[in-house]
Amino acid sequence: MNPKNLMISLFLGALIIGVLLTSACIQTETNTTKSETQIQIIKNITPEGAYILIKENKDNPNFTILDVRTPEEFLGEYMENAVNLDYYSDTFRNDLDKLDKNKTYLIYCRSGRRSENALNIMKELDFREVYNMLGGIIKWKSEGLPTTK
Repeated sequence: MNPKNLMISLFLGALIIGVLLTSACIQTETNTTKSETQIQIIKNITPEGAYILIKENKDNPNFTILDVRTPEEFLGEYMENAVNLDYYSDTFRNDLDKLDKNKTYLIYCRSGRRSENALNIMKELDFREVYNMLGGIIKWKSEGLPTTK
């Protein structure tokens, strides 16, 4: 093989490898972008963090405070603007599944156990963004944060 043909072969080989590498990078970037839009935020936060989250979302129609205690507990005292969905209801999972999964939710209960379980269910149901308030309304009140009766 003469030197001119060798150089052409090397150039073409390098060009083909470059094209393959470039297309692989483009495909990776596309997949990364696609998966980034499907990121789930499932977090435990303190009552102070919950208070800040509520203040930041005061006028956000896509933010819901979800109280998962019984209706009797809820009527006694609750966080302002909270919606009640009874964890002990036979239809709890189905009721959760009917909610808008693209909204942001702050969930709480009395002490944190039911809301932790609800958080796990919401994760399984592919909710986009859910925050569980650790310590429940007991901890919320012990930190002097406001409730409604």
